[in-house]
Amino acid sequence: MKRKLLVQMAVAGMVCASGASAQDLVLGYLTAETGPFVSLSRSNEIAASIAINEINNAGGVNGRKLRYIAFDTAGNPGQTIVGLRKLAEDDKVLAIIGPFSSGQVQVTAPAADRIGVVTMSMASSAPKLVAGFKFAFRNTSDEAYMFERVMRTVRAKNYPMATGAVAYGNDDTISRVMGEKVIPGMMKKSGVDVRLSVDFKLAAFDMSAQVARLKATPTDLVGVGAPPEAAIKLAHEMRRQGHHGRLVAGSTINDPDLPARMGAAGNGTVIPSTFFADLNERTRKFAAEFQKRATALKVERTAPAQFDAATYDIVQFYAWAMKEAKVTGEPARLAAERDAIRARIASMKEFPALEGAISIGADHDALKPVYVLEMRDGKWTLLETHDPQR
Repeated sequence: MKRKLLVQMAVAGMVCASGASAQDLVLGYLTAETGPFVSLSRSNEIAASIAINEINNAGGVNGRKLRYIAFDTAGNPGQTIVGLRKLAEDDKVLAIIGPFSSGQVQVTAPAADRIGVVTMSMASSAPKLVAGFKFAFRNTSDEAYMFERVMRTVRAKNYPMATGAVAYGNDDTISRVMGEKVIPGMMKKSGVDVRLSVDFKLAAFDMSAQVARLKATPTDLVGVGAPPEAAIKLAHEMRRQGHHGRLVAGSTINDPDLPARMGAAGNGTVIPSTFFADLNERTRKFAAEFQKRATALKVERTAPAQFDAATYDIVQFYAWAMKEAKVTGEPARLAAERDAIRARIASMKEFPALEGAISIGADHDALKPVYVLEMRDGKWTLLETHDPQR
């Protein structure tokens, strides 16, 4: 709790260093400082602060400073609704960063439409989750879109892929969707013979029984639907029992520190990402600033993940939309300006984002490049880049 408070106070200081004003343009931020994806979500606020500092140092938005008000949802859908209402109705923010997970987005998407305020998730990736909603968006590409590119790259590299199995968490929305639909569906579409599936509780300490079943029917690939912590346990137990199949997964395990945490057990693991820190000068500059701030805050992970980059870009999207719509932040214009932001986001095409050129598709998900990465000797290496919609 003390560490959490330290991080929140320090990040808030970065964002509001120049002093808050009634004339500021204010965003809301549904953070997730705890919960099943905390190793990926708790650092997102650092990225948001970098974006806001850059925007304000460049003159702000329409002559006004940009800032945000945070509400910690603890990764809980019920608490997320409380936070959405508080930010939208009490704080009267112009738009909302987040929430993080698919379970949270399931409840906020209809609520955002009822209230009339834009939300944009940086991580939710269950397929078609915000399609059909007016105010809900995601700066993510759904997992089917991402994992299809993983399988395409595995085939292009001539990695063994005749047979496959699936291992997934059964008590989390996106893990279950990955394990029951996305991974087996895309494996079969790619010509893989899916021979079995095992499931587990995300908090399970012992995965020996599930891995014993995988070992009894060895396969070239084992698709993983789970957050990083569960994937680490699974990989270590697989290697302990002598299963040598290659792990493939979606973005749910895309943690920059995973190669170090998983060790040799993870060598050969292939995943999709929408951010690669060593891609170009801009991404390297962002990664260096992120590392500097994370180190100062004593945050355990100091390398930015794709969800940090996505959070940074969400702030940039909102700033662009407010400039385009000439948003003033005047209370009497709140509903109209919220809708103007929505309209600009919905029509956004090839925005020059940190992650690459990003457009918003008809289903309100981001269309962005996919970088397929492989774990090798303690780090992620770039295997292939897929342009949007190709």
